[in-house]
Amino acid sequence: MKFILLAVAVVAVLFVVGLKVRSAFSANVTQASGEKTASLYDLSCETLAGEPADLGQYQGKVALVVNTASKCGLTPQYKGIEELYRQLSPQGFVVLGFPSNDFMGQEPGTAKEIALFCSENYGVTFPLLAKSKVKGKERSEVYQLLAAELEEPSWNFTKYLVAKDGRVVARFGPKVKPDDGELRAAIERELATE
Repeated sequence: MKFILLAVAVVAVLFVVGLKVRSAFSANVTQASGEKTASLYDLSCETLAGEPADLGQYQGKVALVVNTASKCGLTPQYKGIEELYRQLSPQGFVVLGFPSNDFMGQEPGTAKEIALFCSENYGVTFPLLAKSKVKGKERSEVYQLLAAELEEPSWNFTKYLVAKDGRVVARFGPKVKPDDGELRAAIERELATE
């Protein structure tokens, strides 16, 4: 009898955990209200190499901010993100990658290891910024802004679209691939705005 109760309890826990994991990977798109809030381009942080990075240098560009990880099942998205960056950067588009170890320790590397991994395996040329906390009360200032109106990242490779004026426009879940038509259309809409 105790074995049966234990088995039922284990199944219940696994069910709840499964629901949380499934919701973390949802491919949803969330739109911001469009009201003027603080600008991403008013903030500064550090590059992956530890140098100061004034995000104001991207003012006037459309940005896709992505929390990345090297040891995640979604890590191959680096390839598509890099392709998107190369295709659209001449039109005023930038990708800002923020490595994060917040989800199951899937970015344990040092800055040097992360840079080498991204370069050797995916040819990453888009800006990689310092490893950051992206969820919870201790999240970085950048992620405080990104999640002020929209949900904080639910997993690695959550994507935030930022308008030319620094407003956060939309959030794309981790499973939204870089070649997703809705993501591409949203980026192109923002690029077309004055």
